Amino acid sequence: MRSSTTDGSKLGFAVGFQLWLVVAVCALGYFVDIYDLILFSIVRVESLKDIGVSASQILPASELILNSQMAGMLLGGLLFGVLADKRGRMGVLLGSILLYSIMNIINAFVSSVPAYAVMRFFSGIGLAGELGVAITLVSEVMPSRSRGLGTTIVASTGILGAVAAYAVHSTFNWRMAFIAGGVLGLLLLVMRVRLHDSGMFHRTKEQDVPRGSLRMLFSRKRIVPYLSAIAIGMPTWYIIGVLVTFSPEFARERGSTELVIGGLGVMWAYVGLVAGDLASGLASQLLRSRKAVILLFLILIATTVWWYLTSEALSANTVYFQCGLLGFAGGYWAVFVTTAAEQFGTNLRATVATTVPNFVRGALVPILMLFHQFRDALPVSTAWLGLTNRTLASSAALVGIVVLVVALTGWISLRETFGKNLDYHES
Repeated sequence: MRSSTTDGSKLGFAVGFQLWLVVAVCALGYFVDIYDLILFSIVRVESLKDIGVSASQILPASELILNSQMAGMLLGGLLFGVLADKRGRMGVLLGSILLYSIMNIINAFVSSVPAYAVMRFFSGIGLAGELGVAITLVSEVMPSRSRGLGTTIVASTGILGAVAAYAVHSTFNWRMAFIAGGVLGLLLLVMRVRLHDSGMFHRTKEQDVPRGSLRMLFSRKRIVPYLSAIAIGMPTWYIIGVLVTFSPEFARERGSTELVIGGLGVMWAYVGLVAGDLASGLASQLLRSRKAVILLFLILIATTVWWYLTSEALSANTVYFQCGLLGFAGGYWAVFVTTAAEQFGTNLRATVATTVPNFVRGALVPILMLFHQFRDALPVSTAWLGLTNRTLASSAALVGIVVLVVALTGWISLRETFGKNLDYHES
């Protein structure tokens, strides 16, 4: 009996170790993913000047490169999501890492804007496959009671990649920063060879049910929860893409006389995102509810955005603090992606978990278009919002209202999924 108990303990330890190894490796993968995703925003000006782009052409060149990366991510989200459901999680995950690692190393040697855009396009395809497939794998291997904790660790560790990208760029030039990201990805590839697909996926594969079917996903029965999952994530990228990215411009409009550095604003926002992801993930475990936590964070977003847009003549450090607080309010990313994955069966789960965050990132394009349209078409005063003669703040406030209304509408339509048994398939 004693020997049997000992053997059982060893087996339990081995299983537990394997589960947390999956979480650790997926977390490191997302760390490298975010490092590469945010790196261009950090090295943008330096790298474009270095390859001979004039000051007047930096903005249009940046837009071309960023749009190329976004196009790649939208394509990659569909491609890798479908393949992960059809072929398996691990093979697709390894392929995505290999692609973005090689592209980032090559990116370090570009000498023209078109070549830069092509490298970011293919990098975007690879980067798109990381988070969704990782969240799917962790959700399927972890026990339901601790699933949220596992996905929270993945997302929180990953977002620290943005801080690492800023730190590496502070030490090395932009070319070495890209090489470092590629090398990290290749090292991670070696670690991931030891991991395997989940039992849920293997059982679904053995049943020979349709997997990764876009026709099934966009059916009348599933389109509402799918679009709702996208809707609840939009406020996070409104915060990063509008409020934080343009923090120097907002600071000047609010009467700040100190220099606000956009890269530092982004870094502090991502520090806040890490803290927010930890807080939201732990809160969802304690409250045993995904929806309640998402609603709390949407309310926090409304409050912090209002303070950010209506405050006046702040110091640079206070602006960075606001960026961090905005990041914290938008830091329900892990809960959001986990909720999206939990809405659907095993045969569609990777497709959903991979495409949803990439469509949320892609939603930044219409958000920026709306921001631009409001600046051109609306009066500069929005007194009913507590804003007077502030074009940027007024436009951002109106965009924020639209985004939050869309998110709340999606929140209403979503099902509560905490503790849900995920071992089923869509028919």
